[in-house]
Amino acid sequence: MKAFLLGFAERFRSAENLKRRLTVLIAGVVMMGLAVAVLDRIGWGADMYSTFNLGVSRRIGMSFGTWQMILNGVMLIFVLWRSPRLIGVGTLANMFLVGYSADLFSFLMDALGLHPEALQTAGKIAVFVPAIALFLVAAAFYMVVDLGTAPYDSMPLLIHDTFKKPSFMVTRMLWDVSFILLGLLVGADVGVVTVAIAFGLGPVIRAVADRFRPMIIPGDGKS
Repeated sequence: MKAFLLGFAERFRSAENLKRRLTVLIAGVVMMGLAVAVLDRIGWGADMYSTFNLGVSRRIGMSFGTWQMILNGVMLIFVLWRSPRLIGVGTLANMFLVGYSADLFSFLMDALGLHPEALQTAGKIAVFVPAIALFLVAAAFYMVVDLGTAPYDSMPLLIHDTFKKPSFMVTRMLWDVSFILLGLLVGADVGVVTVAIAFGLGPVIRAVADRFRPMIIPGDGKS
């Protein structure tokens, strides 16, 4: 554990353009929380992981942020055991800030009278495309800053590294599909948004990386 903490601190200190990357990181995860809160009000699903966690949190009567933090913590144990190099400040930001930001924005929308039942179909249609776009772009920026991998995203990497087959792409697809199915089992709102995010995230990440990574991490060469 001491070696891990020392390595974590060294990776953090040695990261180039740290202030800029941290700013983008925090903005990204908070905006992901805002998008999840808005999509939850629409009721047509969110990303695969959030959809499942929203379903479970409602079923057990726990806040979304707290339940997601607990499940992230369980996954983090496996990541620490198998591949601690994946963990960074971005891992922790994702673990805590997405869920609790969503809770905060949900509270604020309730306080403003923007309850889910107040949204008519036309209003949902008008809101859901911008909300999907916000989530996709925010998630892409979170990943592009390269300050650590979320526990949910680390798990398929660990599974593939352990078993080697099938390919990572298939492993990731099966991982995401399993959470969609689990979401259905717990009564979550799996819908058109879930499918749109599942297919749209990869291309948006590539587009954001190509366009903005050189600005965020000049000279990185990964784009």
